Amino acid sequence: MDQELIEAILDFDEEEVIKEVNELKQAGKSSLEIMEICKSAMDQVGKMFEAKEIFLTELIMSGELLNTILEELGLTQDSLETEGNDGKGRILIGTVKDDIHDIGKNIIKSLLVSNGYKVRDIGVDVPIEKFLEEIKDFNPQIVALSGLLTVAYDSMKATIDAFEKAGIRNNFKVIIGGGSIDQKVAEYAGADNFGVSAIDGIEKINKWLKE
Repeated sequence: MDQELIEAILDFDEEEVIKEVNELKQAGKSSLEIMEICKSAMDQVGKMFEAKEIFLTELIMSGELLNTILEELGLTQDSLETEGNDGKGRILIGTVKDDIHDIGKNIIKSLLVSNGYKVRDIGVDVPIEKFLEEIKDFNPQIVALSGLLTVAYDSMKATIDAFEKAGIRNNFKVIIGGGSIDQKVAEYAGADNFGVSAIDGIEKINKWLKE
């Protein structure tokens, strides 16, 4: 059943995607488990795009499919809005400079909001200056940097270096995620940790904020 949903997403078949999501719900899968399956599919979409096996049109279609899935699961920002309430903690999230992918970021954001966090999403292709401005205004405990393309690794490093230069690096934890990010990339960028999946990222954030 999990594979059927992945295949439906990779076929960009909205009707089949909705059917598979509802079958997974009826089988007792949680929203978090279903979104983890979706992230696996979206990671494949990202790799296909980077390898030029699909084009921008398909990438946009996959993003629209994700929004449909979020609506089916009741995980849209409107339904989960926590504005005015710090909840379990404040998390600033954005896709770094030179990367416009937001699929993985949107999955993580929806899951964080549904887990009771106050999340500020500052979009894609975010310049360093914007991160610095938003950190000053929002005062997050966690800053999450997203990026799918390998070019994002240098942008992540430059962004975290800027936090250091601004004297704010120790004010919050930095987690990175997306694509093929691993421990080596996290060390290169200077992040505190990385998320290999949506569940892994949320578990690490939960642990940080409990501490």
